[in-house]
Amino acid sequence: MTESVTGNETGRIEAFSDGVFAIAITLLVLTIKVPTPSELGAGHSLGSALLALWPHYLAFVTSFVTVLAKWVNHHRIFTFVRTSDHTFLYLNGLVLMLVTFLPFPTALVAEYLLHPEAKVAGAVFSGTFFALAVAFKGLWRYASKNGRLIGGGETVDAAHIEQITRQFSFGPFMYLAAFVVSFLSTGLSVVFCLSLAVIVGFKGWPRR
Repeated sequence: MTESVTGNETGRIEAFSDGVFAIAITLLVLTIKVPTPSELGAGHSLGSALLALWPHYLAFVTSFVTVLAKWVNHHRIFTFVRTSDHTFLYLNGLVLMLVTFLPFPTALVAEYLLHPEAKVAGAVFSGTFFALAVAFKGLWRYASKNGRLIGGGETVDAAHIEQITRQFSFGPFMYLAAFVVSFLSTGLSVVFCLSLAVIVGFKGWPRR
């Protein structure tokens, strides 16, 4: 028999998760390095050095928007989840682990975007997003299957449940496509990931 907890316990889960999301999204800015005077060199201005950091800006914005969209979707999940159990806690922990890991592939792809090893960095970057999408799908599937943790006896809008299920079902396939694209063009893969973050951040997508 599965041990469940209710009410305040799910509130604690969401509060802890919010803290992890907040820390991870804040750490992303550390992937942008401030140019030092010794790095400017002859004939190079601070302005040109800042412009040369555009791969770092692109990686930062992509990861920031993705984490923001994932946080919004995580909050949506908890508007329906009313109970929890140990399996759900560990699945949620897997999501949080991948979120906290994200600053590393962000720094990696920013540093190597213009390097001959860019495809490896792009694969790690998009692969992390793919793993995160799979983790979110698993978290929602476990909670929503047969209404396992949904509702808590309250009336739930079935259309909303179905829409979230469709969204989390599409996510892994789209990020898998971004992973495949990374072996062809790292820059295109990063832009693809940014576009996906914007798309999946919209409530009500995809529609029937």
